[in-house]
Amino acid sequence: MRQKMMLLDLGGTSKRMRQLLVTGRSFAMLSFSSMLFFVMLGIGGMVHQQSSASPVNSMKGFAAAVSGGFFGDMLEMEMPAFQSSSETEAFNSKIISAMLMRALTDINPADPKSLLAGELPGLSANDAFLIRSGIGTDTAVGPEDDAPITYDPDNGHEDDEGTAVTDDGTDDTPPDNEGAGTGDDGEGAGAPEKPTTDGSKVVFIYHSHNRESWYPVLSDSKEKDPNSTKKNITLVGKRLADMLEKKGVGAQHSDTDYPTAIPNYRWELSYKYSMKTVKEAMASSKDLKFFFDLHRDSQSRKYTTVDIGGKSYAQVYFIIGHRNPDWEKNEAFATKIHQALDKKYPGISRGIWGKTAATGNAEYNQSLAPDSVLIEIGGVDNTLEESYRTADALAEVIADIYFEDEKV
Repeated sequence: MRQKMMLLDLGGTSKRMRQLLVTGRSFAMLSFSSMLFFVMLGIGGMVHQQSSASPVNSMKGFAAAVSGGFFGDMLEMEMPAFQSSSETEAFNSKIISAMLMRALTDINPADPKSLLAGELPGLSANDAFLIRSGIGTDTAVGPEDDAPITYDPDNGHEDDEGTAVTDDGTDDTPPDNEGAGTGDDGEGAGAPEKPTTDGSKVVFIYHSHNRESWYPVLSDSKEKDPNSTKKNITLVGKRLADMLEKKGVGAQHSDTDYPTAIPNYRWELSYKYSMKTVKEAMASSKDLKFFFDLHRDSQSRKYTTVDIGGKSYAQVYFIIGHRNPDWEKNEAFATKIHQALDKKYPGISRGIWGKTAATGNAEYNQSLAPDSVLIEIGGVDNTLEESYRTADALAEVIADIYFEDEKV
């Protein structure tokens, strides 16, 4: 009897152990499933955020990650004309991981340079993507913001005595009223009083790459670096500020020469230096609303010049950094200017272009204010006169936009 009782007791213990094991296994499976669910939810959120911040990023990541052969196989499935005798490639774990890495981080595992591109814009490729096209925009040709060919912090181009060059090759700087726009400034007897900002500075203009210059104002040699300490993009910024002031819009201009002002200057940290400039300006004036970082593009003349009414103008690119989480607000601001330019000066705008961390700084200080945008004016082959005309056109539409916004 005692032996039978012991056997029954052992049987009951064994049954309880099996029940505990089953319960433990179920708990472990539920825990693992829950963990997997939240991990996938997090990855999904990252993918959604990344795709929202950059409308082309996920497709770019996919196309860049897969091999040409596999991409061709995908085309063959949809387009019989692409059928080939090449061996089909497998969609293996290496391709999947590379694709996910590009989609989530903008880093290409096959290109270590992409790991540094976000902080070292000079290493990035010039593959900006078009967000909004202008009249006649060539979607295959985007802006190029290249690092200087050479840099001498002690000398630079101090010996450079270049001057503004007009289209006919003569030395000249356009008078203040030349190229000021197609509209009537409303001056003269009986004209309505122009609106003003009553002395308040509401526009801030600066230059992250302040030495960007042009070949025509340097020399006939195309071998020289198109950067100068004297004749550079800061002159165009000053022109824009002066024309805004004439239209009643208070403007503040920074012509800081960063290579001189910053000890141990490094070109790849340009936007870090200029961000400090912008923050100091914002701290000194609470009225500042519009912020413009003016650059000179690196494209050749045929991609950066347009004839309007018998006069040549330097064309503009608007650059929006997609690392900024609120880039849509900056793009909306750039769109106002772009559309106004297209209406008054057809063809002067080459559209609004976006850049991710894989193709540049991708922030451009634009997170500091929603009405902030980087503008590339002309290219290395444009003249200072052409750039001045464009600055005048920009001043005209920016003033209109500012006073229109004030009415709302």
